[in-house]
Amino acid sequence: MSKHYDTLETRAPEDREKALMHALPQQVAHAKANAPFFATWLKDVDPASITSRAALAKVPVLRKSMLGEVQKKDPPMGGLIAVPLSKARHIFMSPGPIFEIDTDEPDFFRGARAMHAAGFRPGDVIYNTFSYHLTPAGIMMESSLRALGCVIVPGGVGNTELQLDAIAAIRPKGYVGTPSFLKILIEKAAELGKDISSIKHAFVGAEALPPSLRQLFIDKGMTCQQSYGTADLGTIAYESEAIQGMTVDEGVIVEIVRPGTGDPVPDGDVGEVVVTTFNRAYPLIRFGTGDMSAVLAGPSPCGRTNMRIKGWMGRADQRTKVRGMFVDPEQIAEISKRHPGLGRLRLVIDWVDQADVMTLKVETGAPSAELGKAMTDTIRIVCKVGGKVEFAPVGSLPNDGKVIDDVRKYS
Repeated sequence: MSKHYDTLETRAPEDREKALMHALPQQVAHAKANAPFFATWLKDVDPASITSRAALAKVPVLRKSMLGEVQKKDPPMGGLIAVPLSKARHIFMSPGPIFEIDTDEPDFFRGARAMHAAGFRPGDVIYNTFSYHLTPAGIMMESSLRALGCVIVPGGVGNTELQLDAIAAIRPKGYVGTPSFLKILIEKAAELGKDISSIKHAFVGAEALPPSLRQLFIDKGMTCQQSYGTADLGTIAYESEAIQGMTVDEGVIVEIVRPGTGDPVPDGDVGEVVVTTFNRAYPLIRFGTGDMSAVLAGPSPCGRTNMRIKGWMGRADQRTKVRGMFVDPEQIAEISKRHPGLGRLRLVIDWVDQADVMTLKVETGAPSAELGKAMTDTIRIVCKVGGKVEFAPVGSLPNDGKVIDDVRKYS
């Protein structure tokens, strides 16, 4: 069987882009026509005009941090779905709380492609240790495994010794769950003399996978690959056998934008992951995940031709409180707009002499006392709290996506 899930993964990038941009205005029109929230949210957007990434970048970003309030106004789904609630098969509850749905559509969360890349094949027995209770992870994975044609053991979480007995008896070929729980299973199996050597492929997510932990699994005779996604969007990107970044899923459009704005950053710069999905039941348009990543240049050695990202690189929600006032990335973006022509801006917040101190570091090739004073005034006007300005050479500030860097340490 091919190492690729289908021919979509290896098509020419220009063919993929053409197909996505053909489908995009139809999806925007569908969201406006069928999801009450988007009818209002996108009221000033002409779907027929959204035929390029440049046009998409002008559509407002709906950030995940907004969903709780949206859904409270019209529970449980806030008018975000484009089908009657009776068409849903599950309602999930994630922390927040934020509610999500699925339907009978096969592979609703689009995980089968990522699992195929991780080595799972039709007929394989797979041990799923994600939770089946309220949160969607367990059923998300199960629906994708079913679409791939696998046999699923619904292990869930906890009961480590009982799970080891099940693994030893059933002898699954694959593991799905967090890397930390797989480590627990390996260590407990060694302690109790249980045989879990049947597991040859691990598909992990929901938490960090340090290189040392991946190597531990490899040393135990397992491949280990991870994916990146959310309960709202499903799979966004996934690792291939190349283990060089994550390949973007064929069913989404991914943008990397400057935190606090909807403006795409140059390839290679770190920013917030914004995703548009073609899910007809839950048609999220320019959904700001709050996660940070960056585009990884060049094609993947595995032969897949879609955009690659560097994986999860932290959170974009950098809002913090300074001297009793909230300061957030949107305010730093406003300062930048009021002083065009600058490079990166980075607000550093420190604790000095028992007081909060704000310093706005500004990349510019033309520093001046006049610009410094003007920007100092702008900080106070926009942030409602004072701060100083420090100039830096263009390109010298870290490319880590941070707009606000809170380095305060209290003692």
